[in-house]
Amino acid sequence: MRIFAAVLPPPAQLTELARVVDRLAHLPGADRLRWTSRPGWHFTLAFMGEVDEALLPDLHTRLARAARRTAPFPLRMHGGGHFGRAVLWTGAAGDLDEMRLLAERADAAARRAGIPMDEHRRYQAHLTVARSRTDLDLRPFAAALDRFEGTRWDVSELALVRSNLPGGGTPGEQPRYETVATWPLGGAGTGDGPG
Repeated sequence: MRIFAAVLPPPAQLTELARVVDRLAHLPGADRLRWTSRPGWHFTLAFMGEVDEALLPDLHTRLARAARRTAPFPLRMHGGGHFGRAVLWTGAAGDLDEMRLLAERADAAARRAGIPMDEHRRYQAHLTVARSRTDLDLRPFAAALDRFEGTRWDVSELALVRSNLPGGGTPGEQPRYETVATWPLGGAGTGDGPG
């Protein structure tokens, strides 16, 4: 099972972002970008890759503990940027220290559950909106996103998401994301038992 821990923005905030992305799709070169699927928009906290299902019970227990130890925090989608010529994203503003801490706790939970994780690097909150199909200068797109200021919400849960990669060979086919489990931040009503 291919999984990752994430923060999932609420529908109203996703609608705000969708309006901005719709405008970006009219910029020169936009047809050379592969726009990400809106139902799958998320902030990845810890990407785990392919995980043996036998590890999931321990992972669930450890992620529940990570969520309980993290207080809910304010967040909003904010601005934009790019990673080289490959990825266009919108960023986040709010309590980024708490979000970074949640990301570190999710990463540690995965490691302790026996999941081999990539080398740890400083977390940068971003939500990918497009990937480049060719060598395209993403700066005009990032500049247009730079003025984006989303509405604040309180992040109140940690999600474990399954990524179902496309297998049909259809051009432009997107991964499908399925929320496997969620845990409330701050410990209210965890239902997962003691960690």
